[in-house]
Amino acid sequence: EAVLTCRLIDRPLRPSFADGYRNETQVVATIIGADQVNPHDVVAMNGASAALMLSGLPFDGPIGAVRLAYSVDGRWIPYPTYTEIEEATFQLVVAGRAVDGDVAIMMVEGNGTEKAWGYYEAGAPKVTEAVIAEGLAASKTWIGESIELQRRLAAEAGVREPLAWESQLDYGDDVLAAVEAYRSDIAAANSGADKTARNAATSALRDRIVGDLTGEGKPFEGQTKQVLNALRSVTKQAIRQRLVDEGIRIDGRGPRDLRPVSAQVGVVDTAHGTGLFQRGETQVLNVLTLGMPRMDQMLDTLSLQTKKRYMHHYNMPPYANGETGRIGGTKRREVGHGMLAERALLPVVPSLEEWPYALRLVSEVLSSNGSTSMGSVCASSLSLMDGGVPIKAPVSGIAMGLVKEGDTFITLTDILGAEDAFGDMDFKVAGTVEFVTALQLDTKLDGIPASVLAAALKQARDARLHILDVMMEAIDTPDEMSPNAPRIITVKIPVDKIGEVIGPKGKMINQIQEDTGAEITIEDDGTIYIGASDGPAAEAAR
Repeated sequence: EAVLTCRLIDRPLRPSFADGYRNETQVVATIIGADQVNPHDVVAMNGASAALMLSGLPFDGPIGAVRLAYSVDGRWIPYPTYTEIEEATFQLVVAGRAVDGDVAIMMVEGNGTEKAWGYYEAGAPKVTEAVIAEGLAASKTWIGESIELQRRLAAEAGVREPLAWESQLDYGDDVLAAVEAYRSDIAAANSGADKTARNAATSALRDRIVGDLTGEGKPFEGQTKQVLNALRSVTKQAIRQRLVDEGIRIDGRGPRDLRPVSAQVGVVDTAHGTGLFQRGETQVLNVLTLGMPRMDQMLDTLSLQTKKRYMHHYNMPPYANGETGRIGGTKRREVGHGMLAERALLPVVPSLEEWPYALRLVSEVLSSNGSTSMGSVCASSLSLMDGGVPIKAPVSGIAMGLVKEGDTFITLTDILGAEDAFGDMDFKVAGTVEFVTALQLDTKLDGIPASVLAAALKQARDARLHILDVMMEAIDTPDEMSPNAPRIITVKIPVDKIGEVIGPKGKMINQIQEDTGAEITIEDDGTIYIGASDGPAAEAAR
């Protein structure tokens, strides 16, 4: 939870520092008290921005943030309590800054709640792209209030002397002109469908340019950093200019084109369920494991949630990018990507009463070139259905990008890693055929017009539905459970009979488990979960 909160804070603040500012800067959010009523993450986001406003750092703030919960009667509730979030169908966290008298959206995080599907079945309005657009518009009022409060704070408390700092991106016009001479070579090296070939070409060109310009006796001897900074700038311009002028992307696609998509299930015989999803050079294998309800994850956080039975974990080893690297503990990025995919599937996972299992899904990223988190969403849907889990509906996801040149906005479907780096937006949307289950938006622009964002949501929906069609060709309904998966049946007894089932010092329940080979868990309300490696053993225990 702390890692996810840090990511929420970081995402709108990082692009708000001046270009070229590279001084080490640390913002520490210390929670002095938690009332167990109000979430602390949005408070920490606003507090972090306020601290930076007082610091004298080159920070283009304030940044305001708000959480909104979508109620079952179709209202967006600002700053909801934990209870209001639990009783809602969807929640949004939105951050933005003031631009030309309006609030520009910089970051969005949203997901459906665990109860959402039950509410939809009862007639509550579903969260569509249009509903989310309404929520983003509503958020501006509350973000604006936070911005105004921070400005008042800075005016009353005073701001430190501005920090003296030097830009790390500075290069002269002469360096830029020298690199610009290689523009046609740069454009050619950054073209082509194969990522490995492109990387080889760009690396070779980089070494040639650095050697030509900074070697001994060369015009910019000793200025390697300046030449590399200019090279990045020219590369970015060349990629974006080709897109604006010709409508052609790095790998030759048009703005709306998806890369080839494939889906497969039943890849690992020993697993309870598996799904292999590939989109271009991004390939994710998801593995499902089912267990007894008591195998859920215990949580010890500042929120009210104490455990969860549906878990998604995400791993991306260095080889997925064709690199070597140290493998240690889970990194912040892996935590964030895993949680995004988990939240995207949560609204369609059956309740404990409907499906008495703990579920753990692990996404292994085998190859990466653009949105492995959305690849994990698709692979998770496949492995859940392959494992016989009666999910309410399959979920697919897609990552969208944006390039703004002048007054022209070009929205990109299924962005590559390089398009994320050189573009202006990373927008991930996941959902079923009918509604959105999760989304995440980050932008490097001052803000995105509502009309552009609405068009991006529509374009993302078209891509999602195409991906869902491919997934449904691989598996269209939940399959039979794997023979390797445990069989769990549920029995309900009167509470006053629990002691008899347990017996003196657990003698009775232990004897049943020993005789049948089943595992038995008894809840305080008299619900008994009987788990065994096969159906006959579970029935014998019953």
